[in-house]
Amino acid sequence: MNFPTILTSIRIGLIPIFVGVFYLPDANVITALVFGLAAITDWLDGYLARRWNQTSALGAFLDPVADKLMVAVALVFLVQAHPTPWLAIPAAIIIGREITISALREWMAGIGQRAKVAVSVIGKVKTTAQMISLLMLLYEKPFLDQPIYEIGFVLLYIAAALTLWSMMVYLQAALPMLMNNDK
Repeated sequence: MNFPTILTSIRIGLIPIFVGVFYLPDANVITALVFGLAAITDWLDGYLARRWNQTSALGAFLDPVADKLMVAVALVFLVQAHPTPWLAIPAAIIIGREITISALREWMAGIGQRAKVAVSVIGKVKTTAQMISLLMLLYEKPFLDQPIYEIGFVLLYIAAALTLWSMMVYLQAALPMLMNNDK
């Protein structure tokens, strides 16, 4: 267990805290802070693991799980708090893509082709857009006279578009193996 993996574990541990504070009255700032802390650990654990050469099988497994759990929980809670199709549609796209690509990566690993669907630059940009949009949507209140919720909402649609784009990139890379009739 190295420091980057501990940061990933902290991110997983922040999920129940996020859930608990989300339902507190007027807890937008606290909820956004908890989510923001999780987003920072997402960036920091990967950076430190590469910089310090402390990558591990456990970290490689936990990191995407922690990311997907935090994003999915935040999206579900936001849709529950603001039940509109306009929020539910990008949430469904993002969650659906994460399930699809997770399954694809598992299948590709099973046939020894995991590297073909490794995280790409577009995937990193997508994750950044998701994290910033969710942070803004959770904060919800104007900040320095800027409509934070509305900006976050637009950014969520940009994140959903990037989500579809990155999914198509991964599916295209896997298509030759998916179309192979040999087992």
